[in-house]
Amino acid sequence: MEVKLEVFRMTHYLTFPVAMFWIANQAEWFEDYVIQHKRGLWPPEEDQHQELEEFKERIRKQREEKILHAAQQSS
Repeated sequence: MEVKLEVFRMTHYLTFPVAMFWIANQAEWFEDYVIQHKRGLWPPEEDQHQELEEFKERIRKQREEKILHAAQQSS
């Protein structure tokens, strides 16, 4: 019984690191998971410029509406 337990332990101790190494070095997995996750966190600059311009336009419209509303109330 003791030998079977030791064989099981040794198999487990060797299989886990080898499996993790094999999984981590899969090129398809790296591209699908890591690169897509990175792009989600830090989008390319083109997207950032477009989002910034949209944000500026929204703020400009809000200010114009606020000024127009204030002007209408004072009239």
